[in-house]
Amino acid sequence: MSENTDKQETETTDDWAEAMAEQAAAETAVAEENAPAAAFDELEDTSAGPAGEEANLDVILDIPVTISMEIGRTHISIRNLLQLNQGSVVELDRLAGEPMDVLVNGTLVAHGEVVVVNEKFGIRLTDVISPAERVRKLK
Repeated sequence: MSENTDKQETETTDDWAEAMAEQAAAETAVAEENAPAAAFDELEDTSAGPAGEEANLDVILDIPVTISMEIGRTHISIRNLLQLNQGSVVELDRLAGEPMDVLVNGTLVAHGEVVVVNEKFGIRLTDVISPAERVRKLK
């Protein structure tokens, strides 16, 4: 049994030695290669003024985004969260009648008020945040 164990250990050691030798050979081959630096041509400005800008804008017009309306927020402990049941009231950080936030992919873009259209909820935008203001809020 001892001979069998010694034989297995020798085979395992040989396998590791072989793998280490292969790795060293591969690293040496990579180090010896002195590949010339890639040369790139100068990029040309292919935009043709306003027509080119419209074509570029068309590319992004079909990208889907998620629009959500936020009534308000609150922070509660997990203990209180687990005690909620049907009929529970959760107090939010907004006053009644205060405009809702309109978020696009999680970014505030407008404020609005709830309306009902054909028995479905909607939102009437009352204030749209300017792009400059949105950029200022990112900083």
